[in-house]
Amino acid sequence: MSEQSKTLRLHIPQWQGGNHPAYHFGAQLLAWLAPKAKGPVEEVEVAFDQNGNLENENGIVGRSQIIPQLEQARALINKHQPESLVVLGGDCLVDLAPFAYLQQKYQDDLGILWVDAHPDIMTSNEFEHSHASVLRALMGEGDSDLTQFVTTPIKANKVMYAGVNNESEFEANFLAEKQMRVCRPDEIKSQITSIQKWIEEEQIKVLAIHLDLDVISATSFGSLLFNNPHVPANAYEGIAQGQITMDDVVKVIGIASEHTKVVGIGVAEHLPWDSLNLKHMLEKLPLLGE
Repeated sequence: MSEQSKTLRLHIPQWQGGNHPAYHFGAQLLAWLAPKAKGPVEEVEVAFDQNGNLENENGIVGRSQIIPQLEQARALINKHQPESLVVLGGDCLVDLAPFAYLQQKYQDDLGILWVDAHPDIMTSNEFEHSHASVLRALMGEGDSDLTQFVTTPIKANKVMYAGVNNESEFEANFLAEKQMRVCRPDEIKSQITSIQKWIEEEQIKVLAIHLDLDVISATSFGSLLFNNPHVPANAYEGIAQGQITMDDVVKVIGIASEHTKVVGIGVAEHLPWDSLNLKHMLEKLPLLGE
């Protein structure tokens, strides 16, 4: 059996974790743009409401939709029992069940490289959108509806951040308390040494990579939440934004790949505003729309 045939590609157009319906279309377009899969492909069925009518359910917005979707993702993974996983989403929470599977499979040999502008270590006590809770849940902490998917919590020393910047006081305190490693944007743009050092010192044999596209700067890539044309210019003031380029992302992941074996990669938070607006326009035209 080839290496590719042991890789399951999972499409999860989940939007409820970020409470933004545009993530649904973004995930679908991402799956279309990705190179053709050479192994099995599965898609999680995701309920869609273009108006985004979700409620806060005991601390988590859209809880009653999110949990069944995570359960479905877990069932599809267990059906195939893959050696490696590709996840195309959707909001960042799409990596919860897949990475939990890899943690259980590879145990202490696994490291997680979190390529993101944000550390994603909130709980429902701090933030109602669960896409900001995914890494905290993978550590076995936070809401029990999320941590139920994690049988082998990842240890803080087995996590490396790349691209995190301008974190909140809560986030900064958590990272300091857990002594978590961060490869900052300045290092990424110069000579990266911390990623190789982490892999060697923590004996990372296999790697899962989470790529939140918002790690890329909004000036160099348009398909991001921060370029939403439908909100005021200051709508995302105070929220950390990406500071690196696509080339920098390839550099970071390339360096990590040179020093260990990648068994998982998840790509999330694609928001192609121009394509989405064009789609909506086409729906209103004669002979094309309903």
